[in-house]
Amino acid sequence: MSSHYPSFVLAAAVIFTLSAAFAADSIPAPPDVAAPPAEAQVTASGLASKVLQAGDGTEHPGPHDVVKVHYTGWTTDGNMFDSSVVRGEPIGLPLDRVIAGWTEGVQLMVTGEKRRFWIPEELAYGGRADRPAGMLVFDVELITFETPPKPPQAPEDVAAPPADAIVERSGLASKILQAGTGEGHPRASSTVRVHYSGWTTDGRLFDSSIVRGQPASFPLNQVISGWTEGVQLMVAGEKRRFWIPEKLAYRGMPNQPSGMLVFDIELISFH
Repeated sequence: MSSHYPSFVLAAAVIFTLSAAFAADSIPAPPDVAAPPAEAQVTASGLASKVLQAGDGTEHPGPHDVVKVHYTGWTTDGNMFDSSVVRGEPIGLPLDRVIAGWTEGVQLMVTGEKRRFWIPEELAYGGRADRPAGMLVFDVELITFETPPKPPQAPEDVAAPPADAIVERSGLASKILQAGTGEGHPRASSTVRVHYSGWTTDGRLFDSSIVRGQPASFPLNQVISGWTEGVQLMVAGEKRRFWIPEKLAYRGMPNQPSGMLVFDIELISFH
């Protein structure tokens, strides 16, 4: 599955082209965007920051917490490249899946606090192509944070489908973990709302909406073919385990889990 957090701060984020409409609503860069001012706090890593507004909380997020934030990011020449403020909606982000400067910096904050960060390139994208280059400047408001649920354990039968699994002609195998309450089935064109966890056959968890603490929604015709086929077998309220052969998963694509993949899926709703 692809990232559910399409933001510049994600370590593996998709970069969106700045549209004319987005540019028209750009938030002006702060006067100290070019470099940290003398009063900025600088950590041992080189991350610089200053508090813009004191918070009302007392606790700090942990490195694996999910934070809800408003933010705006600029390059040091004053170009705004991303902003939840312009989009009009705060974003939830797991701190262990963002650039290192965010992981470190947001842990310094308390709820209600607004802080400006100057993030050196080595704590941002490290010169990666198609990413904002050089030092990045972010204004971040920490709205809330929460500790995610513990990662689900790999099932005992993660290595291979058991004898009681149902095997389709395609090679997709599954078994029902909990019967559903619905009657109809999604179609390939349906948008589904699900909770899910995915493992490789050696038991490594590579993705989980449960860890993120919120269900995921996506069209069934925009996911791996094992999902497109498998979720159509389900009804609302059902939980099912799938063993998806590589030919129905990522087919050896780089930077994706390889081999057979195992997913536990709960179908919450669809339309």
